[in-house]
Amino acid sequence: MTRAPGSSRPEAISCDHTSVGVLIAGPTGLLLFERTTPPVGLAPVAGHIDQHGSPEQAARNEVAEEVGLTVTRLDPLLAQWRPNRCRRTATGPVGHQWWIFQAEAKGVLHPSAAEVRAPRWMRADELQHAALRTVTYSQGHLEHGEFERQPGLTPVWCHFLHALGLITLPAAALAQIDTVL
Repeated sequence: MTRAPGSSRPEAISCDHTSVGVLIAGPTGLLLFERTTPPVGLAPVAGHIDQHGSPEQAARNEVAEEVGLTVTRLDPLLAQWRPNRCRRTATGPVGHQWWIFQAEAKGVLHPSAAEVRAPRWMRADELQHAALRTVTYSQGHLEHGEFERQPGLTPVWCHFLHALGLITLPAAALAQIDTVL
């Protein structure tokens, strides 16, 4: 949230309906972390394009802001509209045009305390397990507090990682997570 000039009250940031996501691979898997802001769950680096200009610049900036790394290579993987909810004030349709990138990055991991909790490198089997936990939660088999304490993937990332072939979920499970989370 930003502050209105001369005010101590936060000013709501509007959703621009555009977002980027960045997959950063390390020797032991993909970099994911628990989000400190809604939606609850594990996710890679991601954020709105806002004033960053292009999707590519937003991806580079988000990596620096969220995990303190410098992108040395950025490859586009996927671009698609997803009807995912946003914590920001939104007008128009619910959702975002997403650009998903694969990045190589250098530097020392320095997570932003405001956005990142418990960063970790996750192997393919761990990604699958996290996705199944999200499905279990969406089916009502986990209490919200339990999911917050030990989260699965955020719903939008279940879709992207499935589309990229990094996890496998049935179509019914993908549809279910969109209705609950």
